[in-house]
Amino acid sequence: MHKASPLLPTLLLAALIGLLPASVWAAVTGEEIYKEVLEGTDIYEDKKLQAYIVELGEEVVAQSEMAGEKFIFTLLDSPDLNAFATRDNYIYVNRGLLNYVSNEAQLVSVLAHEVGHITRNHVRGQEGQATGAKVLSTIAAVLSGSNEVYEAGMAYANSLIKGHGRRNELEADEAGAEYMAKLGYAPSEMISMLSIMKDYESLQKQRAKSRGAAKQTYHGIFASHPRNDSRLRTVVTKANAFKADISRGNGAERYRSLTNGLVWGENFLAKEQKSERFSDMQRRVRIDFPTDWVQDSADPQSLISASPEDKTAILRVQPIARTAQSPEEYLYNYLKVSQLRDSRAIAPARLKGFTGILPGTEGKPDSRIAVIYYKLNAYLFSGEVKDQASFAETDKLFLASINTFRPISSREIQGQRPQRVQYVKATSATTFAGLAKALKLSATDIEDLRIINGLYPSGEPVAGQWIKIFKR
Repeated sequence: MHKASPLLPTLLLAALIGLLPASVWAAVTGEEIYKEVLEGTDIYEDKKLQAYIVELGEEVVAQSEMAGEKFIFTLLDSPDLNAFATRDNYIYVNRGLLNYVSNEAQLVSVLAHEVGHITRNHVRGQEGQATGAKVLSTIAAVLSGSNEVYEAGMAYANSLIKGHGRRNELEADEAGAEYMAKLGYAPSEMISMLSIMKDYESLQKQRAKSRGAAKQTYHGIFASHPRNDSRLRTVVTKANAFKADISRGNGAERYRSLTNGLVWGENFLAKEQKSERFSDMQRRVRIDFPTDWVQDSADPQSLISASPEDKTAILRVQPIARTAQSPEEYLYNYLKVSQLRDSRAIAPARLKGFTGILPGTEGKPDSRIAVIYYKLNAYLFSGEVKDQASFAETDKLFLASINTFRPISSREIQGQRPQRVQYVKATSATTFAGLAKALKLSATDIEDLRIINGLYPSGEPVAGQWIKIFKR
């Protein structure tokens, strides 16, 4: 994951706490916000899901008052349950929201709601400052990791919501329900989505209370609505007047197909894998190459190699069968190394190893050679340069990389394999307690299972029902 940007503009921070007038806020473009968002969190790497979000979003726009205008839809790799719109027709959906959605119609209700904010001009000018504060506080929180920053921004956003903001939310609902109906989806799915959000909010408050923590408030989509909002039900009923000739149903089957395998919770692979790190999950070893060096796993002479872009140096790693000899004896006796300079024992991650400088011959530069034992393999390292004059400085990089070599722990293996959503069909014997036992899940996980399946707080699956589970 990208690191927090150290250069979050002062302009954005000032807008975050509501100190700037609308004229200054208007200077912040949708593209600038987009760049700030991607400084803090990545785009979710699933081309089919990205295309799916874009397809549905564009279909919604085609039914709106802004049909034909360009909208930018982005699926973010964030576990948070939320979606938001910014100026210049940018709409964002968090990956975490997809975990809680049960069908395509519910997803469309979210997209239609956000499109409604834009078509009703809620993200511009004075009235758009609530949405702007939401966006920028979210960005600041992601970039800084500070919940205090987030809450400060949200306090301002919520103060505006109490005024014109609640009206804006209802207007977005009204527009969104109309777009849904025109597309052939039941506007009532918007109410179903609201119920999911409220269950999520209730659970978060319950968990905060059990920890003795400060009361947590959900600030996301539909947050301003009570669970049984008569105004929303009125909006949904009115939208039925725009009902399309052909119903699309709820699109549950297509949604299951595209979200099967969706990451649940934190995406450890995206966040923890360093760009300079090579991990061999089969052999369970890893090594960190120098920053900005280019890795080549197709090198026929090695398991992996890396070099700077100008190819002036190269470090290769090759696993070969080890013997009963010590690493030093292995180099001299088995590999027939005739001479080493500055040779010594090494022990990266407490593994046995030996290294030294192999003097160049016939005008060739010196090279770094090392061997490290792990399980049944001897990992042979060879660091070469094109120019002897650069060897001394480059050799420091060789040694630093060699000393990062280590086994991948079980914890790292699990961390690089995030939990993913899978769909299973319930039988008459299926219970959430039984699923938790089989999947080695906790009581907290059971609560999450109930919510993502629309069965919170105490519901159980019925035979024949498709339900979501999450596992590694």
